[in-house]
Amino acid sequence: MTSEQHLAPFRMPDRLFAELAAGGGSAAAVAFLERAERARRLLLLRTLLGRLDTLPTPLTPVAEAWRVLKEAAEKAPEPVERLLLAPATGGWISHMLRRVHGTATGPPLWAEAGHLCALALSASLHAGTEAALDVPLTRGGLPLPGLGMVRLPDARAGLAVGRAITGGGELTVTGPGRTTGSVRVTCRPLSRRAGTDGDTWLPLRTLTHTGPDGTAPVTVVLEDLDPYRDLDDHLPPARLDEDEAQEWQRLFGEAARILARPGIPGPGRVDPAMIRAIVPFGRTALSPPPPPFVQVSASSGDSFGGMLIVRPASALALAETLVHELQHSKLAALLHLFPLLEDDRAERYYAPWRTDPRHLTGLLHGAYAFTGVAGFWRDRLAGAQGAEEAERAAYFFALRRLQSRLAVRTLLTSGRLTVQGHALVSGLARTLDGWLREPVPYTALTRARTASALHRTEWRLRNVDPVVESSPDGPRFRLDRTSWPDVRTHAFAARPLAPRTADEHLAAGDAAAALARYAELLAADPAEPHALAGWIVARAVLEPGRATRRMLARPELLQPLPSG
Repeated sequence: MTSEQHLAPFRMPDRLFAELAAGGGSAAAVAFLERAERARRLLLLRTLLGRLDTLPTPLTPVAEAWRVLKEAAEKAPEPVERLLLAPATGGWISHMLRRVHGTATGPPLWAEAGHLCALALSASLHAGTEAALDVPLTRGGLPLPGLGMVRLPDARAGLAVGRAITGGGELTVTGPGRTTGSVRVTCRPLSRRAGTDGDTWLPLRTLTHTGPDGTAPVTVVLEDLDPYRDLDDHLPPARLDEDEAQEWQRLFGEAARILARPGIPGPGRVDPAMIRAIVPFGRTALSPPPPPFVQVSASSGDSFGGMLIVRPASALALAETLVHELQHSKLAALLHLFPLLEDDRAERYYAPWRTDPRHLTGLLHGAYAFTGVAGFWRDRLAGAQGAEEAERAAYFFALRRLQSRLAVRTLLTSGRLTVQGHALVSGLARTLDGWLREPVPYTALTRARTASALHRTEWRLRNVDPVVESSPDGPRFRLDRTSWPDVRTHAFAARPLAPRTADEHLAAGDAAAALARYAELLAADPAEPHALAGWIVARAVLEPGRATRRMLARPELLQPLPSG
């Protein structure tokens, strides 16, 4: 790994682009994207080093830290490559570029630049080389990317400068003490052995899974220490409790088994080995709340293969989220290679999985991610055991393929796709059109169509201004619009056996009873969007035709209190 390597142009083979355009991607396709991300990261790092070269610092200059890292790369190229390609490293590089351009904030710039010293130390330990670097210590802690964190007992609070020395795989860190003098810790991070005090070394947590064929175990980082794991800004370490880490391992093992479905790689099929790191978001109880979905997940184009996730209650929800977030990583890497669209970033498009208007890039990301999710549920339907499992899988397959195709149609008719972007979105369209022809149990299909119509109707009622005329650029939005909870998408996954509420009657297929209940709610509040959306959709079910199609197309124009 050197900055002087010959830079040959990247040329993606047509077959790999076709795989990715269909919404899937084999191991070879993902490996190509990772190689491209490596090249991009080296270019960004070279730019960053040039900006930091003259930065005043009490630490070892970046040029010396880079020399140590390069020396280690020559002796141990594979582990140093893993350090370079780690999601958190990409997060640090991009954050630092934003810092030097004045578009991000954080700790003192010299301290954040000192993270390069920590990367160099990790590389030196892997290679067994010798190095002596002045490093930033925060509350006596020194995170070492890809290894863990050293903690000095009785160290000075706040930010300080320490000295780190490596040799033969051993690390010694010295820093100022809490009152006077200095404190020192010696450990061997690669063997995960602490010094005399067991609290001085926190090893990196990992999640492992061994496939049914007994192949080499897959190892994914469970990142709770690296300060750039947050996909954006600097974040202090937040060590997981042991019981929570064990729950993550249990869920990941089960999720990996769910994903281990043999067959040709395609949308929704993910090899866990493609995932580089999972960042636990926030704190969760040992038993998370019961909703069978992930409440928060995110990924960043700067952190390929990394994903931030709130621990869910089920392995099925985690498996779905791994598929979803890896789709985002793949598309972000494609966007780094090709100009896929011309986006003015105006948030004016309907996204069937969001409650707010989206810009075109966000819509493309959603379409790509949920095509993968549709494929995930298609596989679950094919392998379902029992009627309840099949009904749930059928619903989400039907819903996500319908929603994704709607977004794809918007993209194809936007007039803003490039040649490569049109090829990509057309590939998604072919995948989804094939899936739309596949049979799905009628009750699940009906609930999926109803849930989709409810979401779009309520979105327009809450977002679109009924007074201002729409323009060629799209609808005009209400100034008083706010975030709203989408409670129906998951509520309609199962058919209620004893419906009581208006929504439950509609999910059960009794549109007449639902219409009467919605009318009762609207009598008390004629403009309430949730009830009005339900009334409109129930009416459309009972009286299909041109009038109800117009009503569904522009529900915001409806009178506040309909009769019926």
